[in-house]
Amino acid sequence: MMSKWLHAIRVKFLLASVIGVINGLSIAVWKYKELDFLYAFLTFVGVICLHASIDLFNDYWDYKRGIDTLTTRTAFSGGSGVLPRNLLKPNAVYAAAIILLLVGSVVGFYFVLVRGIVIVILLSFAVFSIYFYSNKIVNVGLGEVFVAIKGSMIVLGALYIQASSIDPLGYYIGGIIGILSASVLFVNSFPDYDADRSKGRRTLVILIGKQRSATIFPIILACTYFLIVIGIFLGYTKVYSLLCLLSVPYAIKGSIQLKKYYNQPDKLVPAMGAIVVYSRITGVLLACSLLL
Repeated sequence: MMSKWLHAIRVKFLLASVIGVINGLSIAVWKYKELDFLYAFLTFVGVICLHASIDLFNDYWDYKRGIDTLTTRTAFSGGSGVLPRNLLKPNAVYAAAIILLLVGSVVGFYFVLVRGIVIVILLSFAVFSIYFYSNKIVNVGLGEVFVAIKGSMIVLGALYIQASSIDPLGYYIGGIIGILSASVLFVNSFPDYDADRSKGRRTLVILIGKQRSATIFPIILACTYFLIVIGIFLGYTKVYSLLCLLSVPYAIKGSIQLKKYYNQPDKLVPAMGAIVVYSRITGVLLACSLLL
């Protein structure tokens, strides 16, 4: 039974939020020489619970709307598949999503008590976007935008919890992490295009069109590297952050594969895999570079 739940929350995708926390902690150590291990641990627990919650809500609502029965499921898209395959019951998945949301909120409320109003703002946005993401937000083409904002706010929250400061550096690094998260969601929405469109979801790929989306995708990836390089001169990243360029081959591979097979879902798995690796490598190396 535990394996079914681990599959439902898509453990491998939780790494995106973990990387966001790590970057926030790295800024706190670099700029403020602060690292409270208990606060760091609780931040990881809260963020992971909130991330797992949104994945379960997504499975629940996509199943209820009939999207999961139409989409071509891959290792990176189409949800976990636990509901269409009857591995778990819809009500159980919804209940688990609520419980994880409450646990994450309790952790957040603790930080409200010790850190104040800023955490109230961050936590309120998180709870709102998690609960309404899969049944409201994605219907108006804001899914990728909210994921980018979520990535940014994880960095800001982790930094504020450690240092009680909202530093421009947090916004800058948070923006990079947000782009990394949104780029994964963007490319993973290509195989779900027909199913999402038929049931009222409005991803950016649906709004822009598959061909045009595949064309502009390399520009989105290039923005990440541009911000990292320019950040060196602005004092927001370090020369060591050039290590992030090690992910360029994966960005190129993913872009080429997407451009070639954007209309063939069964051939998009290599592209999606490459972009996930690009995102993870860039995010981890960025955090490490801030500590060097």
